[in-house]
Amino acid sequence: MTDAAPITQDVLTIPRKLPEGPVNLVGLTREGLRAALIEHGTPEKQARMRVDQIWQWIYQWGERDFHAMTNLSKAYRAELADNFVIEIPELVDRQVSADGTRKYLVRIAGGHEVEVVYIPEEDRGTLCISSQVGCTLTCSFCHTGTQKLVRNLTAAEIVGQIMMARDDLDEWPRRGEGTGERPRLLSNIVLMGMGEPLYNFENVRDAMKIAMDGEGISLSRRRITLSTSGVVPEIAKTAEEIGCMLAVSFHATTDEVRDKLVPINKKWNIAALLDALREYPKVSNSERITFEYVMLKGVNDSDADARRLVQLIKGIPAKINLIPFNEWPGAPYQRSDWNRIEKFADIIYKAGYASPIRTPRGEDIMAACGQLKSASERVRKARRQVGAVPAP
Repeated sequence: MTDAAPITQDVLTIPRKLPEGPVNLVGLTREGLRAALIEHGTPEKQARMRVDQIWQWIYQWGERDFHAMTNLSKAYRAELADNFVIEIPELVDRQVSADGTRKYLVRIAGGHEVEVVYIPEEDRGTLCISSQVGCTLTCSFCHTGTQKLVRNLTAAEIVGQIMMARDDLDEWPRRGEGTGERPRLLSNIVLMGMGEPLYNFENVRDAMKIAMDGEGISLSRRRITLSTSGVVPEIAKTAEEIGCMLAVSFHATTDEVRDKLVPINKKWNIAALLDALREYPKVSNSERITFEYVMLKGVNDSDADARRLVQLIKGIPAKINLIPFNEWPGAPYQRSDWNRIEKFADIIYKAGYASPIRTPRGEDIMAACGQLKSASERVRKARRQVGAVPAP
């Protein structure tokens, strides 16, 4: 990656301007919602109360119909319906893996599509959400990185993925029952889907503020993990303005190898990244940074790599997630042998760091880590390839 690499927005990464019409309330922060209501005629003295009421209907109960908001007057409900909408991304397709993992294909404004993955476990349910259509980072082991960046997702499109999954899981509380009376099927969020979250900071921040709000979706900040490939200037802001847990796509112990695997390393190398992590405002023994490390056969999986990794992160409260490489058609790498992964993990563990080996989930539906790539883009590519084959 050169100094010209895209950290600033350009015409391709800015969402297209939508036609004039009703304003979507999904994705607006409390401040934004208040301003929108006042602009459309709600008296300023009433605006705060109205925000509280509407917020609860949308994010606590999952209501999309203004006319069902029965603690508002009929006249005010009609005004809301005339001026606003409550819209989330459209669910186009759902695949369910043999292990229970669900992969959703969702359509957003402009007809673009992104993938979202829900991973059920015994003690939690984790939703892996996307922040961009495509990705700029071109990490060589990642299938998503082979899809060009189209644009950033809006805050509405990011939080809308959570709402869509709660719809599918039938997780919204029934009106009249307490929010704690039903099991929490979606308990954790990881920003590890399509895109680099820190190249879309403001929209990610606003969406996560909505997700963490105690009067709505109400997820603890410690149940939200943002994964970055190393956008160094935005790392401190993540702690200050979002406050969630941090994960880093690390994957190599030398700049030479990381330059190939994670090209953003050419802009902010390992030393610069680790300096930023050591200064991360929230890092502590109770809020460790997660280092993600994909295991690639013969590339980054030697005993020397494991020992070097331990030395590099020395002094940083951390855990290392070892990720067996999830292969995809045309992938240039192979998964490390299982005994090699276990030996690598043992070296890290004996050095005093947790080193869990992530169990691959959803591989049969291409939903595992590094495999996401919107189905429509795959279909278009397949059609181009078919069209390029001469007729017999």
